[in-house]
Amino acid sequence: MKLVTYSVDGASRLGMVSGDGIVDVSSHVRGAPTDMIELISHWTEWGPKLQAAASRPADLALAAAKLQAPVRAPRKVFAIGLNYADHCRESGLEIPKDQVWFSKAVTSVNGPFDPIELPAASSHLDHECEMVTVIGKRCRNVPRERAKEVVFGYCVGNDVSVRDWQLRTTQWVIGKSFDTHAPIGPWITTADGVADPHTLGIRCLVNGEERQKSNTKHLVFDVYAQIEYLSKAVTLEPGDLIFTGTCGGVGVAYKPPRWLKEGDAVRVEIDALGAIENRVEKGPSAVHIE
Repeated sequence: MKLVTYSVDGASRLGMVSGDGIVDVSSHVRGAPTDMIELISHWTEWGPKLQAAASRPADLALAAAKLQAPVRAPRKVFAIGLNYADHCRESGLEIPKDQVWFSKAVTSVNGPFDPIELPAASSHLDHECEMVTVIGKRCRNVPRERAKEVVFGYCVGNDVSVRDWQLRTTQWVIGKSFDTHAPIGPWITTADGVADPHTLGIRCLVNGEERQKSNTKHLVFDVYAQIEYLSKAVTLEPGDLIFTGTCGGVGVAYKPPRWLKEGDAVRVEIDALGAIENRVEKGPSAVHIE
């Protein structure tokens, strides 16, 4: 099943993708949650009811809806670094023996087709195509062999990075957390709709030019190893997002670097999961205090 958060005339709703259309959840499943995290949290109750309604005729065309980030306000956003061997090589670093983690601010989460900001503070804007795991159950100390049980689904993501801010210190969080720099979507494909998350082709194109291309089979630490590691330290909760790493071809690795510019269209595609595309727009520089 493919689940979307979308809006029509400004009102946010949940839907199920059916071909080129959307089956609205609230219209066909009485009392169903209207927030994705709540729906994920109570999936045992509501999943079968949504499945029964999913074959109904679409209520509107996908093209008529504005797709939002499927999980608009996750409690946590984690991302793993140096998780493809070719990306390690282009970065001049060895493949890590331990997993390298950082957080992205929740305010970086962005819609699948919304603009990403070229910040006033830097011109060193870069792309990182990534598969994103969506956690489905509250969990702690999950062994690798049971990690599949806590995965709700997967979506497409771009770990947009401001490289000079990222690399000026040993801590990457700020350079990875600028507003709008975690676009995800276009929907969540539930885990039962993904035969194997470790066999999916992944690509990033900038203005139609292929910059990154790989397959999730090349992850250094796979999805289940990531969950095992993180859950030893942190209680994972429904709707938490895990960016699973990027492959070679990022802009900073070119000589000279190829930074994203205002007007660039950045497209990330993953087999079976769909595609997102975000245009780069100049970010605000004016003071804003509420």
